[in-house]
Amino acid sequence: MNGILASGGAGGAAGLGGIFVMYAVVIGVFWFFLMRPQKKEQKRIQGMLATMEIGDTVLTTSGFYGVIIDISDEAVIVEFGSNKNCRIPMQKSAIAQLEKPGAE
Repeated sequence: MNGILASGGAGGAAGLGGIFVMYAVVIGVFWFFLMRPQKKEQKRIQGMLATMEIGDTVLTTSGFYGVIIDISDEAVIVEFGSNKNCRIPMQKSAIAQLEKPGAE
């Protein structure tokens, strides 16, 4: 009987270490599948915003297509439509996609 109790006590301590290892594995899997792709996407967006130039066609996060006519540190002025009168200043973070002229 003492042998059963002794082995049960040792198994409980080993089980506690196993739980910590299991939690570490689960956290690692979550990081790999959730955090890593998000950081990759942030890098892609930062690279896209760094290469913006006047004359580039953009798609805004609200779904409008326009042409960049001016760029400042935190904002851009985008011209929408063909009448050349609809010019709207917006934050750079509102740009979802960028297309260079002549690129297909």
